Amino acid sequence: MKHFFSRFTRNYAYLSLFVFIVTLYTSHFTLHAQPTFARGADVSWCTEMEADGKKFYDAGGNETELMSLLRQMGMNTVRLRVWVNPENDYGAWSDKHDVLEKARRAHQQGLDIMLNFHYSDLFADPGRQNKPAAWQGLSGQALCQAVADHTTDILQALYDEGIEPRYVQVGNETRNGMIWDDGKLWKSSTNNGYDDYVPLSNAGYDAAKAIFPNTLVLIHIDRGREDNTWFYRDLQDHGAKFDMIGLSHYPSSSAWQTDNQQIATNISKLYQTFHLPVMIVETGMPIWDDATTATAVSAMTDLFNRVENLQGCNGILYWEPEVYNWWKPAAYTRWGWNGYNMGAFLWNGRPGPALDPFRQEVEPDAIRSVEREACQVEDEASKTYNLAGQQIPDGRAGLVIHQGKKMLRK
Repeated sequence: MKHFFSRFTRNYAYLSLFVFIVTLYTSHFTLHAQPTFARGADVSWCTEMEADGKKFYDAGGNETELMSLLRQMGMNTVRLRVWVNPENDYGAWSDKHDVLEKARRAHQQGLDIMLNFHYSDLFADPGRQNKPAAWQGLSGQALCQAVADHTTDILQALYDEGIEPRYVQVGNETRNGMIWDDGKLWKSSTNNGYDDYVPLSNAGYDAAKAIFPNTLVLIHIDRGREDNTWFYRDLQDHGAKFDMIGLSHYPSSSAWQTDNQQIATNISKLYQTFHLPVMIVETGMPIWDDATTATAVSAMTDLFNRVENLQGCNGILYWEPEVYNWWKPAAYTRWGWNGYNMGAFLWNGRPGPALDPFRQEVEPDAIRSVEREACQVEDEASKTYNLAGQQIPDGRAGLVIHQGKKMLRK
């Protein structure tokens, strides 16, 4: 009996240590629960708007930090675009410093984060996938390495602050490929371009997974209501890696019901074909008066009704809803571009009714609980332990657990 209790005590100690290590490892990036339906927005313009004097207010007219306001509304996800070097043309927005600032704010509110790598110095879309100025002259493996290095640089900066994005998007609306002309699709009648595009996309995928193995990496295209199974099948046939499918969906003002039904049908077909989650990562409607507001409310409500409980659909994100009062970036004025007309905030800086379908009731106590949990996790992530579970000074030699990683210090 004496030996039995001795073995029991020793085994219990080992089990306790194992549980402690597993708990510590999983706590470093904790604000992530099991996947839920993402209801949120791309708010990449928010810091630029704030620098331009724009403020945001809750329903009661109280000035409120935007990420906090989104959380209070019940949104759970934000999407942030990443440009390589926009300073020389657009301005210093959506670069590394700006992305980190917004990611910190979102993380503090317990919001999930999707990083959207454009691999360009400006907007990338089906009609424009311009190679970054710093990458001119690079091709083949050197260009793939540039993609990997840029992806690693941004994600390592997040990792160092204990922020894990739930999603990483490699390229934006890449139906026609990315980083032209190197990664362009449909180059000629004899070259469809997949052999050039896929290695670039995979370079982003591999870099993301090297830092955040559990992050879902997605490939995103436009025209989400069309049957796009052929595109993702072609990608798979050419060795592309992706964990998720992202779609843009901008229903028309006159046929939104048909458009919404079509994307619901397409989401089901994509999921049944590839058994991967599908998300509407961009949506929006033109809003400028009472009539268009009513149309947007009906269309967004209908969209949620069709896909929120649809098997395989993981969420809906509105693109830049925080825009109001015809605000537009300074670069748009310089270039003679029109402003964005799908902003869903009211003239007074408050969330408008078109965002009501994105709302989910959140109790104030639940918000405070998330904030307390975030503080506790950040405190815990800064501590270092030995294998007996004892906290030790950082820099101690030997095998230690630091921020969820085993490290051998010599």
